[in-house]
Amino acid sequence: MERAGGNTFLITGGCGYFGYRLACSLHKTGAKILLFDAMPPSQELPEDIVFVQGDVREYGQVEKAVTGVDCVFHIASYGMSGREQLNRHLIEAVNVQGTQNVLRACVEHGVSRLVYTSTFNVVFGGQVIENGDERLPYLPLHLHPDHYSRTKSIAEMAVLKANGSALTAGPGVLRTCALRPAGIYGPGEQRHLPRIVGYIERGVFRFVYGNPSSLVEFVHVDNLVSAHELAAEALTAEKQHRSAGQAYFISDGKPVNNFEFFRPLVEGLGYPFPKVRLPISLVYFFAFLTEMIHHFVGPVYNFQPLLTRTEVYKTGVTHYFSMAKARVELGYEPQEYNLEEVVAWFRGRGHGKKCQRSSIGRLLLDVLFVCAAVAVALSFLPVVGS
Repeated sequence: MERAGGNTFLITGGCGYFGYRLACSLHKTGAKILLFDAMPPSQELPEDIVFVQGDVREYGQVEKAVTGVDCVFHIASYGMSGREQLNRHLIEAVNVQGTQNVLRACVEHGVSRLVYTSTFNVVFGGQVIENGDERLPYLPLHLHPDHYSRTKSIAEMAVLKANGSALTAGPGVLRTCALRPAGIYGPGEQRHLPRIVGYIERGVFRFVYGNPSSLVEFVHVDNLVSAHELAAEALTAEKQHRSAGQAYFISDGKPVNNFEFFRPLVEGLGYPFPKVRLPISLVYFFAFLTEMIHHFVGPVYNFQPLLTRTEVYKTGVTHYFSMAKARVELGYEPQEYNLEEVVAWFRGRGHGKKCQRSSIGRLLLDVLFVCAAVAVALSFLPVVGS
């Protein structure tokens, strides 16, 4: 990445797990890095990485942040998983309005390159996809089972449509591309892995679901960093702007059953792997009921759903994609990783079987809560013979 020397990069959502990792990698090349995020970084930044606090929903703040920038990595988004998926208003504002603000600011302030972090979900909505590629059409917007996927699709289309837009501040045009990553993992990941480990330790992870032959994909954070760096480079004149206007699926290139992928984490923390397998239709129905309950109860008690409908599809239905286009056009070659470093990270922070006593206590409380809820529900049933 010597070619990055002297460039100035802005990373929206830069204080998140992936954004910070990308910043650190770019920093090693001598580039100037600005992190734009609504929340300050949780980790100490090198002295010459600049944090700019701001909100992508506020155009004035975005406009100020992109001034003097050569390339934007637009990572910021909202609503990927859990209860966040159920906040439709905020999802729309961040993912659609926020992206429109970033595109407008790039055009008005002469930013010539933009790499957008999209998602597999722009083409996937619960249907089986085996070795799909970028020729697949977008999933019709009304078929998306969640608002996050729908808005990410709208945003990606806007980003790719903006490719070739004339810059109003100076000569040239804006060149854009989109990367569609699989589920991200790595040591220190804060969105998905802590939630999974929490389920394991509370005894909630007692079953798996779906066909054992179903396959999905994941991407290690460092492979995703590499893909973003390569995509930004491929937008330059030196690389004939080869990635301009293009989308790319990005993963480790190793389709695997979702639950088997996490087996090393479960067993590495000293817990037994579940033997009970439920039909995916039953789990989907449970997720649907949970979402309905959250719709009514959420304003008073914003609980974390065990699973959402989209999460059931993403983990239990086969969907994996070819890396051929990314390999040929970007030079992307995913490196080999596993969950050993993830297990070590959690163990180093006190997680594992030694937490069994407190886990059992929490499980008993969960059981008591469920029993109480069932008792309350039964109390509303009519008494036979009365």
